Amino acid sequence: MDKSTSPGRPDAGGRREPMSKVDTAWLRMERRSNPMMITGVLMFAERLSLDALRELIDERFLAYARFRQRPVQTASSAVWETDEALDLEWHVQPASLPGRGGKQALERFVSRLASTALDPQRPRWQFHLIEDYRGGSALVARIHHCYADGMALVQVLLSLTDTRRHPRRGDGLPHTWLKQEHADVARRVGAVDRYVRLGGKIGGKMVEKGLEMYRDPTLAAVLAREGGEIARELLTALALSDDPPSLLRGALGPRKRVAWAEPLDLEEVKAVGRACGCTVNDVLMAVAAGALRHYMVERGDPVDGLTLRATVPVNLRPLEHARKLGNHFGLVFLDLPVGEANPVRRVERVASCMESLKNSKQAIVAYGLLATLGVAPAGVQTVALEMLSRKASTVATNVPGPQQTLYLAGAALDQMMFWVPQTGSIGVGISILSYNGRVHFGLIADGKLIPDPGDVICHFGEEFDKLLYLALMGDWDTPLDASAAQALLVEG
Repeated sequence: MDKSTSPGRPDAGGRREPMSKVDTAWLRMERRSNPMMITGVLMFAERLSLDALRELIDERFLAYARFRQRPVQTASSAVWETDEALDLEWHVQPASLPGRGGKQALERFVSRLASTALDPQRPRWQFHLIEDYRGGSALVARIHHCYADGMALVQVLLSLTDTRRHPRRGDGLPHTWLKQEHADVARRVGAVDRYVRLGGKIGGKMVEKGLEMYRDPTLAAVLAREGGEIARELLTALALSDDPPSLLRGALGPRKRVAWAEPLDLEEVKAVGRACGCTVNDVLMAVAAGALRHYMVERGDPVDGLTLRATVPVNLRPLEHARKLGNHFGLVFLDLPVGEANPVRRVERVASCMESLKNSKQAIVAYGLLATLGVAPAGVQTVALEMLSRKASTVATNVPGPQQTLYLAGAALDQMMFWVPQTGSIGVGISILSYNGRVHFGLIADGKLIPDPGDVICHFGEEFDKLLYLALMGDWDTPLDASAAQALLVEG
């Protein structure tokens, strides 16, 4: 029997189990203009062989039983169905780049894959290995969002790595980096604190089990537990005005474009955060806002006084459970002050918005909404999704990674980047990932909105350099105010 075609046959399916409501919602969000895939690229300083990769995927990736299953939509919901004829050679494929195979060629290759939906007749994940890339190798991974959220899938990919080139039994990536690095970001937007309070209301048994979230909370259940405050948050979210018109919004096409910037030094980013009296996350999101501003100004798009919103995913699972699959995250709306010319004032405004979100229940509300949409009729889901997506112009993610060199099948991992899918009418995604002392910026955009995302990416370093200059010229112990920053910019 030919395994390359067998998954489409009725006898190729195995046992079934129901899919959670939130995972069902992400499955049903699939659009030609926005495939619901999380796409990642890993670049290695040395060669990685296809045979070694397939052996690793078989041993570690498929140890997650979910990846042996494909999502199947039913009349009223969706189920997971085991693929008894899973073909590893199809799921882990060799690839090559044209010409000299440099960074731009890899970006174009990733763009094509990010624009191409995964085969619905198979488990929806695939790896493409370019064995020869700039003296090393590159690996492109695509996994459908219904399997898990970005935080969990980054952990899945990291579970394929080792902390030594030749690991010994018992070696493993310590969990401390996740708890220490991610906790501040999550608490900054209220996720962990609100989550703990919610867990306390659920009851002692849930606390004893590690504060695990109900897998399928409906919006009604959330409202019943949290009462009027949650209701007010819901009304506030629904009452948000649509994001203003800009070149970042418009009719979407079927093609995605991706690009990534040269990495920043993480210690320098932390230093700027200390100088400005804010978090690393505040600095990085302000840098992203500055890069978008620069791009829009170059193209004559009016930006004076303009504020755009980004939807920011917030982890809602206990941090020590980050490797568990499924979607356990909410969303908050973060202001990106692209109309602010002063870099330090831009950081202050982002930090202020983050501070207000710390006391918000937006993330919990969004999680409940996603659960509700997972069981709503398709027409209702489409209308609700479009309504929510009009309230933001971009999706922004920031995932702190481990700060040590990792190895995959013996090859040293040099850089990595990933992009989460956009939803509804949102056509731009910003990704930030730190790894081994460096911060990596990536952009994915609809080809009709931003034909060449490299024209945006090139400004990330420039915008950070402005902040670094101001921080170096200022008093390290006193946060820079806007007037001092402007004076330094004029002098510079």
